[in-house]
Amino acid sequence: MKFNNDAFVIKDALLVTQNARRQIIKGDVRVEAGRIVHVGPNANKKGANVIYGTGYAIIPGFVNLHTHVAMSLLRGIADDVNLSEFLKILFAVDSRRKASDVEAGAAAGIAEMLLSGTTAFLDMYYHEDSVAKAAKELGSRGFLGWAVLDPDMTTQKGVPLKNAEKFIKQWRNDELVTPLVAPQGVYVCSKDTWLDAKDLASKYKTYCHFHLSETEGEVREHIRKTGSRPAEWLDAIGFLGPRMVAAHAVWLSKKEISILGSRKIGIAHCATSNMKLASGGVCPVSQLMASGSNIGLGTDSVASNNSLSMLREMHMASLLQKHSSRNASILTAQQILDFATIGGARALGIDDEIGSLEKGKKADFSLVRLDHHSMMPARPSSIVSHIVNSASEEAIDSVYVNGRKVVDNRKLASASWNEIRKKAQIASERLWDR
Repeated sequence: MKFNNDAFVIKDALLVTQNARRQIIKGDVRVEAGRIVHVGPNANKKGANVIYGTGYAIIPGFVNLHTHVAMSLLRGIADDVNLSEFLKILFAVDSRRKASDVEAGAAAGIAEMLLSGTTAFLDMYYHEDSVAKAAKELGSRGFLGWAVLDPDMTTQKGVPLKNAEKFIKQWRNDELVTPLVAPQGVYVCSKDTWLDAKDLASKYKTYCHFHLSETEGEVREHIRKTGSRPAEWLDAIGFLGPRMVAAHAVWLSKKEISILGSRKIGIAHCATSNMKLASGGVCPVSQLMASGSNIGLGTDSVASNNSLSMLREMHMASLLQKHSSRNASILTAQQILDFATIGGARALGIDDEIGSLEKGKKADFSLVRLDHHSMMPARPSSIVSHIVNSASEEAIDSVYVNGRKVVDNRKLASASWNEIRKKAQIASERLWDR
């Protein structure tokens, strides 16, 4: 029989489909040319390589909806401080970063995400062309936002908006990399910068990603300067609109929650980062959902989280929402898994392409070992709870992006972790020593 190198079938696995009915079924997945063409029993094996999936669950790839992946070199550099002190440390480091160490940090961070089942991530930084190179080399799907702020507030060389446009023009037709604009926040962006960022995104039909109301101090300072809360002000100046994702969204008024929902703004809930930096408040996830916002989860950077694992982030987000509301049923494990998969995809407007195991979608998924101790007892009725509440990164066996295997038996398929680690270690020494 002649085999199509682009076609393969994974047989007899437990499929956590994340489809509209959230079906969990025993069956097969067939992939051709990077897309899923069959989900369910009795896939056609003709012309395909066959992989036996007995003892594995197949889950959609996680979507990390907010991170600064190149900061992987800075894990632990600013522990035990609040956000204002954290930013002082990070801005000092950022001022001396080079494209080469951004690429080294990005490669280490992307490797960490792939090895824990994340197949797509929304990023904000500068030198995003270096992040794009790392994403391409490792085979990850990246939505990469060039950080934009007022020219007198930046450590970037050149004008941030022009840098962002150059980056977008360079990468806008790539299969894996989606370039976008990332105005950093109200504390470093004027009205003109916000509106110019929106115009740039509209010009190239791409997205805007930004920090919003992360701390109470940020909100108070903006009220002092403008007389308005951040989300109210952004709406009043005409910024808020489609194809936007706001990170954090912790300190919101009822009016702002309504505004964000009516504008269909995606929200990246960053529970671990908010707790570590003592933001104090809690993202009002349930209220934002009720208002019409699409919710996803973000790890933020390893400097403010110490991990890029979406498995850990799901667990932390679940616990935070339950604890802060004093309501153990406020969000189910299924809803949390939704945030990490189809919800993140929906926030980016690409839920017709990724986020679930369905015919016609891109083949972004992971194989999870059901015999791992963190997945016991391996029952279909408990699989979602295990993924959200107990699964270890070590249970992620293999990962596919666009139908290409990027992690094979806990090892990167297209890059050497030892080489990535060595380059990252050398780059980090220069940043930490100063």
